[in-house]
Amino acid sequence: MYYKKMVRRAKRLKRQVWALFLALKDPATPLPARVLIICAVGYAVSPIDLIPDFIPVLGQLDDIVILPLLIALAIRLIPPEVNARCRREAWERLRAGERVETPAGTVAAVLFAMVWIAMVVWIVSLFF
Repeated sequence: MYYKKMVRRAKRLKRQVWALFLALKDPATPLPARVLIICAVGYAVSPIDLIPDFIPVLGQLDDIVILPLLIALAIRLIPPEVNARCRREAWERLRAGERVETPAGTVAAVLFAMVWIAMVVWIVSLFF
């Protein structure tokens, strides 16, 4: 039962990320919402996390806390009619088998990689 619930939530989250990406393109979406959407979609589709998943507890905690928080804040800033329209379109696209692929994911992956590289260089410089 717990597994099915998690699968359902993951599918819902995937649909919401796709809807946010569609709302980003909508001219009726205000600028603050666009900034949060870029952060949320970029973080969601980035192959690199702020805190890597191999770190026990914290690695999963950032996905459980940060992503839903960014999504919730972005949804609150999007006009309701835009959100409803984008959610409908996201549902239709996902049912058709389209994948969520955005340039924001690539940018986020590069930024997170740069942060981790800078941290490793800094730590190494402390000891050598």
